[in-house]
Amino acid sequence: MPISAEELLSVARKYWRSDHEFDDKPENSPETELFHDAWEQALKKLDEWRALMGELRVELPHLNIGHATATCDPCFKCMVYTNQEPVSSDPQEDEPRSRLWTVVGCLSVLAPVYTVYGVQYDYKGREVRGAARVFFEPLPAQMQALAQVVARKIEARYGAEALPRKIAETRVPLIVHRKEPPETTLFHALFTPEPENLPL
Repeated sequence: MPISAEELLSVARKYWRSDHEFDDKPENSPETELFHDAWEQALKKLDEWRALMGELRVELPHLNIGHATATCDPCFKCMVYTNQEPVSSDPQEDEPRSRLWTVVGCLSVLAPVYTVYGVQYDYKGREVRGAARVFFEPLPAQMQALAQVVARKIEARYGAEALPRKIAETRVPLIVHRKEPPETTLFHALFTPEPENLPL
């Protein structure tokens, strides 16, 4: 039976607070201690996540596979980078414009759920121009096949459940780093509050 938003909120409450009571205290909050404990257990399985990335490299040998896991976020994270593609630009511009698509797979360390999303970066020459654009399901056509590969690998190895977008976007009364209510969602609490923040 699929996990409900209510069940996931109950999980998230164990790891994130709804106030700033501990911001200026030297000790960690009980929630932060539980978060650290969750990561301590998860890191024992880091080699398994690396093995998953190895499988992706075998299946997608023409693309770059990146490891973006950071223990400040509540998930393992991998990225599949497409090759930069030229886009139309003003002939008078001195540098060409191009676009890079990135498919990101996240496996929560707090609940048995995962998500796959996409990020678009626009370049002028070698510099990223403008803010990255984040896409959730349904993903643009350029990302769909890659997203299916990543999702299939995560499901096969971990038996995790894909978190539906409707549930992922459920607002929660919790503070996740700099993300505060009413903006905070289950996606932020279970995966990352900054989906666009990726190494390039």
